[in-house]
Amino acid sequence: MDNIYTIGFTKKDAKTFFELLKSNGITLVVDVRLNNTSQLAGFSKYPDFKYFLLKCAHCNYKSDKLFSPEESTLYDYKKKKIDWGEYVIQFNETMKKRNIYQYIEKYYSEVIKKEKICLLCSEETPQYCHRRFIANFFSEIFNLNIVHL
Repeated sequence: MDNIYTIGFTKKDAKTFFELLKSNGITLVVDVRLNNTSQLAGFSKYPDFKYFLLKCAHCNYKSDKLFSPEESTLYDYKKKKIDWGEYVIQFNETMKKRNIYQYIEKYYSEVIKKEKICLLCSEETPQYCHRRFIANFFSEIFNLNIVHL
């Protein structure tokens, strides 16, 4: 069985981050962040990040905001207007409205055959990050193991 990977860059220095991707043979990082240009992103700020991935980890980059939460959902969660449980409900409603299963099947069926994909977000661990839900979607569709780096 093949794998789908996830990674967060928070609390990782650049060497650790890029070595994790390289040592696991990742060939494509799919950025699922809503905002990939924030000053807080450090080495993972787009467009520099695309260059760093290619030069340091020999992998390609794709930003796919269809996997991102709605801006209002993320804002309300960060401002503690909603808790994690409500965030999950709203995120899943957003994914349902976006027909995410059909989208993944249509746009990633061929990609998953050729690439070793790692879903990227900022959270240190997948526990409170939407990337783990996206990984679950991929896992269900393509029968993949999920590996959190």
